[in-house]
Amino acid sequence: MPAVVHFPKSAQWPHYLGAVVDIALTARGVHVVPGCQGDVPSLPHPLGSGRTIHIVTAFNPGGREAGVRANLRAQEELLRIVARRGLRWWPAVGRDPAGAHAEISVALTGLSDTQVRSLGRRFGQDAVFAWSSASWRLLACEDAVPDVVVGGWHASDRVRR
Repeated sequence: MPAVVHFPKSAQWPHYLGAVVDIALTARGVHVVPGCQGDVPSLPHPLGSGRTIHIVTAFNPGGREAGVRANLRAQEELLRIVARRGLRWWPAVGRDPAGAHAEISVALTGLSDTQVRSLGRRFGQDAVFAWSSASWRLLACEDAVPDVVVGGWHASDRVRR
């Protein structure tokens, strides 16, 4: 996990920094691990340079367990908003590296960082992810909380089941 000097009030922030994301792109599933750098070969960013994929969930607002039914209802509302806006999206799952905790999410394009923060805030989220060819970023949904840029990322094929 990358070193961070200041944590926001949410006790979940360190978990967000260590999260990995699986995205079910149309051609293949991709497993993204933030903070990886070095000699390990990685898939290129699926949209190329200059484009960002944001990852948002409606699960567990405020980092608190909301229950399966409440989480699924909120996620359905998130997908309705994404559809109404005509955004390009893919199913995604954010999880801890060990796989003990997972949250259904959506990976999307077509929003600015400000717009995606607003969307996350609407669903009570502390943060959303922003993945570009240059970086993996954790964007705080609260204006007073600083964003975190994680140095690098590694993407690998994910076998779709």
